[in-house]
Amino acid sequence: MSKPEVINIVNVEYVRKDAIKDDGIKIAVLDRGFVYIGYVKIEGDFLYLSHAKNIRYWGTTKGLGELVSGPTKDTKLDAVGNVTVPIRALISLIDVEQSKWNLF
Repeated sequence: MSKPEVINIVNVEYVRKDAIKDDGIKIAVLDRGFVYIGYVKIEGDFLYLSHAKNIRYWGTTKGLGELVSGPTKDTKLDAVGNVTVPIRALISLIDVEQSKWNLF
């Protein structure tokens, strides 16, 4: 019997963590000052972030790169779900230590 990739409980869809097909968790720096972290997938002219969080306040002393090793105690994250971004708005993608970020 195959495992379901998505289940629906009280009109909320839940995706199995091992069903996510992506390039891993990355920090996406976008134009106009938006910074997100999430599971990244690029298809055509769009960047897709799933289980994304907006990094509202970095909470770092050494810049954004400090978040590669996970959020600091002062980092402020706002859950936003899934985000679709035109690739032209992407400034950079930053690889992070996957085990240091728990987006669920």
